[in-house]
Amino acid sequence: MTPFVAGAGIGFAIVGVIAERLASVWPADEASRRGPGLRTLLLSAGSAMAGGAVAWRSALPLSGTLVYLAFLAVLVLLAATDLEQRRLPHLLLDPFIVGAIIFVPFNPAISPLDAVIGAAAGVGVLGLLGLVVRGGLALGDLYLVAPLGLLLGFPGIIGALFLAALLVAIASLGLLAARRVGLRSYVPFGPFLVVGTVLTLLRDPQILGQLGAAARTVTGLATGVLLGT
Repeated sequence: MTPFVAGAGIGFAIVGVIAERLASVWPADEASRRGPGLRTLLLSAGSAMAGGAVAWRSALPLSGTLVYLAFLAVLVLLAATDLEQRRLPHLLLDPFIVGAIIFVPFNPAISPLDAVIGAAAGVGVLGLLGLVVRGGLALGDLYLVAPLGLLLGFPGIIGALFLAALLVAIASLGLLAARRVGLRSYVPFGPFLVVGTVLTLLRDPQILGQLGAAARTVTGLATGVLLGT
């Protein structure tokens, strides 16, 4: 583990705590003001793993990696707020959207065309899903998926949406079985969309650099050496 990866993990552990504590008091109109507890610990641990894994996985130039980590920090704040208050505040969401748009021509991993297609595809697919699953999605989810499409490109955003839908279905079934929610209860989609985004960043070789291609090259060289012998 490099110092950069360790630093990212520690930094995001702190971000997770700050996000969870902030979500308990802001926005103030629906704040629960509850004290720290298991959710604080879980969000901190999950945030630390996400930040450390993205830093470890990235083969982008340092500037590109730092930009993705900055976006990830905002996503942690949005996920914590959606989980706590069932909302995605525009005070966080709007700068996130603007930042993603500004980053499009400078993104070393995603071409501008793929970014635009990714944003359009994300909004289109999630919009159709919202028509099928009445009451299961909020308008803020559509606002969130657009900048994620810019950052993940196409088809990365489709994979993120699939993972998010799968995770929310599993979680909903678990909560139903535990009688924590009812059939008409609202389960926030934003946190699952964030998790789907992180998993896509880690598994897609195109977004954070050609790790998959590099691995295939090493394997090919090793095979060539063995065959040569």
